Amino acid sequence: MADVKELIDGMNEDLAAEYQAVVMYRTYAALVTGPWRQELRGFFEGEIPDELGHAAFLADKIVALGGVPTTEVKPVPIPRSNREMLENALQAEVDTIERYTKRIEQAEALGEVSVKVKLEDLIVDESQHRDDIRRMLMDWKEAT
Repeated sequence: MADVKELIDGMNEDLAAEYQAVVMYRTYAALVTGPWRQELRGFFEGEIPDELGHAAFLADKIVALGGVPTTEVKPVPIPRSNREMLENALQAEVDTIERYTKRIEQAEALGEVSVKVKLEDLIVDESQHRDDIRRMLMDWKEAT
């Protein structure tokens, strides 16, 4: 039973991070400035539905495992530039992939195959987000 509690606790940490992503992307969409404002705003806004979907999965699965979903949101770093927004978003995606990889191991050890498979799907989404942001940062000129 302790292992299930560890999985639930970990998934609640993941849920707080998904809530952070929603708030971060919404905030960054509002804060973005400069000549690429519209494109960056669209990018940040476009990420929100995926993150909400991830949060919905986590909250529902936490309840199915006998837990209570967190309502906590991890703090959102406030950037000084568009580049810093992208760097913060990139770090969040990298951290999420790392956490989900650990969660997959926990789910697999408990025989929670559906959780494992869904988390693998979420890693695919997060990896695509990570790669998109990496490409956006290539040759980034600070004035943009």
